[in-house]
Amino acid sequence: MADTTARSEGAARALDAAAVNRALRRLGAAPAAPWLHGEVARRMAERLAIVKLQPQAVLDWSSFLGAGAAWLDAAYPAARRIVVEPTPALRERAAGAGRPRWWQLGRRAPQVFEAEAVPAGSVQLVWANMALHATLDPPAVLAQWQRALAVGGFVMFSCFGPDTARELRALYHRLGWAPPGAPFVDMHDLGDMALHAGFADPVMDQEQIVLNWPDATALVAELRGLGGNVAPGRLAGLRTPRWRARLLHELQALAGADGRPHMSFEIVYGHAFKAAPRMPVQAETIVPLDEMRAAMRRRR
Repeated sequence: MADTTARSEGAARALDAAAVNRALRRLGAAPAAPWLHGEVARRMAERLAIVKLQPQAVLDWSSFLGAGAAWLDAAYPAARRIVVEPTPALRERAAGAGRPRWWQLGRRAPQVFEAEAVPAGSVQLVWANMALHATLDPPAVLAQWQRALAVGGFVMFSCFGPDTARELRALYHRLGWAPPGAPFVDMHDLGDMALHAGFADPVMDQEQIVLNWPDATALVAELRGLGGNVAPGRLAGLRTPRWRARLLHELQALAGADGRPHMSFEIVYGHAFKAAPRMPVQAETIVPLDEMRAAMRRRR
């Protein structure tokens, strides 16, 4: 889950903000981030090797639920880590509030900020694992990342794509039930949003991860551990034991020959750089020599 940032003009996401906040409180109180978030963090960390830039400061966006702190510390042991968390409780947790002093020995305490308070141009890497899909306004969040980055810095992020839990969506549709979750943003649309936010040459790709469980009960527990249904059009009211039994029966029907039900998750990855601002071009443009020299040095 991610922050419920206010929508910017033209944003098209439809999420129930109250439901997102409830899920954040529940997941933020868990002993650890969801297993799938940690697995995606591992896969995303492998991609850091393609970038030669060694950041002096890293912005770890939605750090606890993103489960990437250990990978970032391993990749950039000398970098200062800045953390943005979406709720006060998670910010306190990130700062080590309530931890005994011995627990913090040998650990680098991150700087913890609210999203709007991160100094402009203060980091060379924005890392946001499995957060953007639960954001009310992705363009606004991308703009925050672009503002936080120094020129030449880069962003790496991951999130769920539209094919996530397609088996569950098909099941709900067949039974005539309201949608089991809000739709996720297509990777091509996310790339367009990144361009609009001012990023240069965003690279987007995706992969499918298929998980299976010993039974439908374990599958439902895993899905709840990933956040829950935050679609405004979800079925209102509490579910009955009879409804849950029907759901478990139908999910068990997804089992393969080994008797284990399965579910597909589309993971979208994004990567982009912050380029130097372009000089405005007019019919007649006068550029001071000092500015031109500075621009050439930045390009080098």
